[in-house]
Amino acid sequence: MDLFAHLKAYDYGEIHFKYDKATGLKAIVAVHDSRLGPALGGCRFLSYERDEDAVVDALRLARGMTYKAALAGLAHGGGKSVLIRPKTHFDRAALFRAFGKFVEDLRGHYITAEDSGTGLEDMEIIRSVTKNVTGVDPSSGGSGDPSPFTALGVRRGIEACVRQKLGRESLDGVHVAVQGVGHVGYHLCKELHAAGAKLSVADIDPLKAERAEREFGASVVSLEDIFDIECDVIAPCALGSALNDQTIPKLKAKVVAGAANNQLAEPRHGDDLHARGILYAPDYAINAGGLVNVAQEVLGYDAQKARERTMKIYDTIYEIAERSAKTLTPTYRIADLIVEEKLAAAGPAPSRPK
Repeated sequence: MDLFAHLKAYDYGEIHFKYDKATGLKAIVAVHDSRLGPALGGCRFLSYERDEDAVVDALRLARGMTYKAALAGLAHGGGKSVLIRPKTHFDRAALFRAFGKFVEDLRGHYITAEDSGTGLEDMEIIRSVTKNVTGVDPSSGGSGDPSPFTALGVRRGIEACVRQKLGRESLDGVHVAVQGVGHVGYHLCKELHAAGAKLSVADIDPLKAERAEREFGASVVSLEDIFDIECDVIAPCALGSALNDQTIPKLKAKVVAGAANNQLAEPRHGDDLHARGILYAPDYAINAGGLVNVAQEVLGYDAQKARERTMKIYDTIYEIAERSAKTLTPTYRIADLIVEEKLAAAGPAPSRPK
């Protein structure tokens, strides 16, 4: 692969590699930007067909974290780690200890957290060899599961969209269709139900959809139909690329606002939504609650402060929507512009720790 071409394409930055023969660790740490502070981003542990796919995943995700942190007003840059899952038997604890030593070698330049394929136990193992980790158990001074905070931020973002686009001051009676009711999607349904919203849900796991039906009175629809139903808001909370050439023409909602990362299959799909008069809440702006929560651990965890900062996602989304409406510019472009303004104002990155 042409590594430097990829770095140029994603406006980097730096990338670090680690191979540990004893444990089978193959790790990539991408640090996209550190002008606002040390890079913060999760640790992904997945299988990849090619090493190049893992590198591109790390680069793409770390760039997204820069934008998410900047828009949330955090004193952090964007980073991401990708661990390539071994195809043969491996000692998980030993592998994550080796990764923790790799993080420690970066001397605070990158702070890790959980992501796809990793969890609280893995973070605790990493914590045994480095302090540069978040999302650890509350008994260790951490914040635990960030999903409720992500859901809280998305609910606040939906409230901002509903006010700006529909002229409604509350979610009472607003019909929200939620695609994916797993960890974050479930907590989002809980938030929306408490606010009086009417829910429709779809999930690849029928038991998860049935749970939302049982607990929140949600109507269950198929995954094929979720983008085609009459509703006020569609909330993608599953895998990325949900907004594409197939789904966008089906939309009857006036607002798209959900927790999933990388919702636009391509940037042009943000233009498509705008052309159709659909208000899109940029994913990295609305789903930043989990990041806001774990970032608080770096300062000494305070749940109330984390909640207060997450609640401000309402203001961010409302500003983006208002600027979009006034300038006739797609929301994803407005969000990017706000981030670029913040990064330009920050000046050069501080010196690396030695």
